[in-house]
Amino acid sequence: VKFDGCYHGHSDGLLVDAGSGVGTLGIPGTPGVPADVARLTLSIPYNDFSAAKSTMQEMGGKIAAILVEPIAGNMGVVAPEPGFLALLRELCDGCGALLIFDEVISGFRAGLSGAQGLYGVRPDLTCLGKIIGGGLPVGAYGGRRDLMEKIAPEGPVYQAGTLSGNPVALAAGIAVIGELMKDDGAIYQKIEKTSARLEKGLKEAIGKTGTRACVNRAGSVLTFFFTEGPVKNYEDAKKSDTALFGRFFREMAEEGVYLPPSQFEAWFVSAAHTEEDVEKTVSAAGRVLSRIKKS
Repeated sequence: VKFDGCYHGHSDGLLVDAGSGVGTLGIPGTPGVPADVARLTLSIPYNDFSAAKSTMQEMGGKIAAILVEPIAGNMGVVAPEPGFLALLRELCDGCGALLIFDEVISGFRAGLSGAQGLYGVRPDLTCLGKIIGGGLPVGAYGGRRDLMEKIAPEGPVYQAGTLSGNPVALAAGIAVIGELMKDDGAIYQKIEKTSARLEKGLKEAIGKTGTRACVNRAGSVLTFFFTEGPVKNYEDAKKSDTALFGRFFREMAEEGVYLPPSQFEAWFVSAAHTEEDVEKTVSAAGRVLSRIKKS
């Protein structure tokens, strides 16, 4: 089981109702993925408590795992509703399925313990991406000892990759994570303050210009949606005016602010961003939104 609008990499079985580039291009599926593979993945609405319950009640004994972005970032940023992740944990425990968190975006960004630490829900397996390589190409997964012992050479499940354990990437990752851990993770407080200021400024620009838009933020990631909102799932996100976002992106670039070039991608605030950067971004957004409103 996965969730509509959540993207988990270019894997045949997981491209069903994916977000990210699939959502940006408006592709419902991907030709070349055999139907027999696609049918093994069930995709349901994110943040939909009843859909999760009914799916697991009907299919529980056949479900191997629930895979989820604990903070969705590939339909744009959508935080989990209170209790949603805890429900998924409960449902998995009830039928023996695994709960897998894709923390490629949220890992070490939501905090030193990722979204699972932030929301207090522990998955059986966790997937991490470039963050553990300081931004360089690498990925990792980990979890319960009994599951990890199934990986070769201890167990029968084979796994390998060209970049597995690459010493350059891992040295960079150790260095970056070491910086994040300084002063008990004080850097996260700085990033949160910067992110909150950016969110507030963008919302004020929306209000002043009367723009039909909203801002979703979860910690240091946010998305400016060209829809009134609220945006709680992929269907909500797809109500956005993508053509208007395209114009917004281009005009913001002309103002010197380079944004992610898709309505369905997350903006990332980092420790390198300054108050001056935020003010420049907010001012530019105000000017661009005013021009768009008048045209």
